[in-house]
Amino acid sequence: MKDIISAGLAQLGLADRVPDNASQQLAEYGRLLLEKNQVMNLTAIREEDKVARLHMLDCAALLCCTDFAGKRLIDVGTGAGFPGLPLKILCPELEVTLLDSLGKRVSWLNEVSGQLGLQGVTALHARAEEQGLVKGFRDSFDFATARAVADLRLLCELCLPYVKPGGAFLAMKSVDCEQELAGAAHCMKLLGGRLESCKDYTIPGTDITHRLVVIRKVSPTLKGYPRKWAKIQKEPL
Repeated sequence: MKDIISAGLAQLGLADRVPDNASQQLAEYGRLLLEKNQVMNLTAIREEDKVARLHMLDCAALLCCTDFAGKRLIDVGTGAGFPGLPLKILCPELEVTLLDSLGKRVSWLNEVSGQLGLQGVTALHARAEEQGLVKGFRDSFDFATARAVADLRLLCELCLPYVKPGGAFLAMKSVDCEQELAGAAHCMKLLGGRLESCKDYTIPGTDITHRLVVIRKVSPTLKGYPRKWAKIQKEPL
C-alpha cells in the first residue's frame, strides 16, 4: 500500500506538501482497517491496492482543492474515518473531529489515532442532527466534510449547521450529481450556504472520477435546523 499511496500522492502533485512519513502512516491505517474489518463491518473494500486508491488517495485529492493547514474540520458520519483521518495524516496542522453515531466505530477510531500517534483528533459518539445544535459545534468549524451516499439535501441539513460563516461544507459526490445539486439549491440557501464550485478529480491509478462540491457558508444557520432525523428523511428541504 505504501508504494501505491506514495506514487499516487506524487501524481496528485502533493509529494512535497505532505509529511515524509505520510505514505507509511496511511498504509498502516489501511492495514489496521483491514485487520479490524475481519470482525467489524468498516468497509466493503477488502483488497490492499483498492484501499490505497479508493480510500486513501480519494481522500488525499481534497488537498488539491483547498488549504487545510491551521483549520478546524468536522467529518460528519465519518464511518471508518474517511476523509477526516487521511486529511489529518496528510496535514498534521489540521484539527479534526470525527463524528459518528456508532459507538464501536468511534472507539476504534480513538484506538487507531493513538496507534498512529496523531494529536489533535477527537472521535465523538453522537448523532449529527443533535450535535449540530450544541454550542461550540454549531457555526464553529472552518470545514465540514461528508463522504456519505445520502442525498445532498439531507447532507446539507446535517453538515452546514456546523460550519462558521466564511467556512465551507465539502461534499464528496459522484460526477453525475447535477440533479442533486439543482434539487439542493433551496436547502443550501435556507441553511446559510451558497454553491461555490464543483471540482472534479481522477483517483490516481484508476479511471474513476469523483467530484468535490464546495458549499460556502455565507450566514449563520437559522434556528430550528437541523431538524430531527425522521423529519429530515420524510420531508427533505
